Amino acid sequence: MSTERASFRTIRDEMSRRIAERIWLPGALIPGEEALAREFGAARATVNRALQELARAGVLERKRRAGTRVALHPVREARFIIPRVRQEIEARGSEYRYQLLSCEEELAPEVICARLSLRTASMLVHVRCLHLADRVPYQFEDRWINPQVVPDAKFATFRDMGPNEWLVGHAPFSNAEFTFMAAAASDEEAGLLQIRPGDPVFVGERITWMRAEPITLVHMVHPSSHRMVTQL
Repeated sequence: MSTERASFRTIRDEMSRRIAERIWLPGALIPGEEALAREFGAARATVNRALQELARAGVLERKRRAGTRVALHPVREARFIIPRVRQEIEARGSEYRYQLLSCEEELAPEVICARLSLRTASMLVHVRCLHLADRVPYQFEDRWINPQVVPDAKFATFRDMGPNEWLVGHAPFSNAEFTFMAAAASDEEAGLLQIRPGDPVFVGERITWMRAEPITLVHMVHPSSHRMVTQL
C-alpha cells in the first residue's frame, strides 16, 4: 500500500477487494486494528470506521475480544437475505434436484453489459440451470457472472452445485437490486418448466455488486403457481 495516509473509504474498498478476491477467506480472522492502521498509515479510528461499515453491510463479523472475521454467509443490512433454492425447496418438505443446462465463458450481449453497467464488451460466465422440487420444475435460472470480480467462477463447473448456492459462499456483496414481475413464458422457458408457451410466469431478477463492481445478474423464472415469502 502507499505510504500516504489512507481515508476510511480507501481502507474499506481495499478490504472489500481482499474479501471479494478471496485473499481473506470466509470465516478467516483478519488483522487487528493496530496492524491495519500501520499497514495503511492511518489512524486507528479511521480503520475502525472502515471496519464498522463492512460489519454493517454484513461482510465482516466483529466480536469483542474475539477479533474480526470475514462473514461465512454475508448478508446486506437491508435484511433481505439472498435465498438458496435448495433450502427453499427442502423447507417445503420436497426433494431437491438440480440440472445443469450449460456453462460457458462467452461475450455478453449488449443488453447484459448495459444492465451490469459494463462500459465495454465483456467476457462473462454464463450459466443456465434448472431446479426441481419432487422432480417437477421449480425454477429456471439464467445467470451471468463477472469473473473480473469473482475469478474462481471461471474454474467452477457448476455440475454438482448451482451458481446460486456457490456464489453465497464465494462472492460477498455490498449492494443488490431486486426486480419482480409477471411475464409470458418463452418457448424455451415453457419447455423447461413443462408449461405452454405464453403461459404466465413469475420472474425475479437480481443484480449484486461489490462496491461499484457488478458481480452477477440472474434471471429466475417460475411457474405462475410460485409464491415468494420473506421474513423481516
